[in-house]
Amino acid sequence: MANDSDDAARFRLTVVDQALLLFAEKGYEATTVDEIAEAAGISRRTFFRQFRSKEDVIFADHESQLTQAAAYLAGAQGDPWEAVCAAVVQVFERFTQWREIAGRRYRVVRRVPALREREIVTVFRYERLFTDYLRERLPEVPDLARVQFTAAVTATHNYLLRRMVRGESDAGAADLRLELAAIPRWPGAARGADDLVVAVFPRDMPSRRVADLLARKLGSLD
Repeated sequence: MANDSDDAARFRLTVVDQALLLFAEKGYEATTVDEIAEAAGISRRTFFRQFRSKEDVIFADHESQLTQAAAYLAGAQGDPWEAVCAAVVQVFERFTQWREIAGRRYRVVRRVPALREREIVTVFRYERLFTDYLRERLPEVPDLARVQFTAAVTATHNYLLRRMVRGESDAGAADLRLELAAIPRWPGAARGADDLVVAVFPRDMPSRRVADLLARKLGSLD
C-alpha cells in the first residue's frame, strides 16, 4: 500500500513532468510559475509549498535521491566501499524508472547555463555525501583515496546515465555494477588471507571483457 511519502513523491514528479514539458516547448525563461501550476492542476500557493522556484522544480527528484541515499548509508552494514556502490546503483535504478523525465531534464539543462551550474553543484552534493560516509566509516584511509573513489563512482554513474537519456545506450544497473567493481579501492585496506572473490557477469558479455574486468578487480585486492 502506498504511504504518504510515496504520494508526495508522485505528486512532485507530476509537477516536475509538466514543468519540463513546458520548458521544452516554450523555453525555460519564457515559462512562468503560473503556467506550470495550471498545467499540473494546482494553485500557485501549492506550487510554492513544494518548490522555492522554477529551478528547484528541475532538480526536485535529486533532493529525494539524496535523502534516500543518505538513509541507505545510515543503515548500511559490511564493506563501506561496497555500500557506496550499492547506494549509487539504487540512484541509477530510480532514474531509469523516470527515464523520460531524466531525458527531458537533460535537454533543458543543456540549453540553460545557470541550470548547468546548478547541476554541477548537485553532483558535488552526491560526492560529498559519499565521501563523508567513508570518512566516518573508514577514518584510517587517506582522505585523498576516499575523494578519488567517490569522484570516480559518481562520474561512472553520470556517464552511463547521460548515455542512457541521450538514447546512446541501454545500459542497466548490472552494467553499472560491473563498472563500479572495476574502480580501485584503497590498497591499504585490511583484508583477510582467505578472502573469497565472487564475480557475476551478464551471460552475453564477451569473454575478453570478463577477463579484463577480473584482472582489474583482482589487481585492486593486492
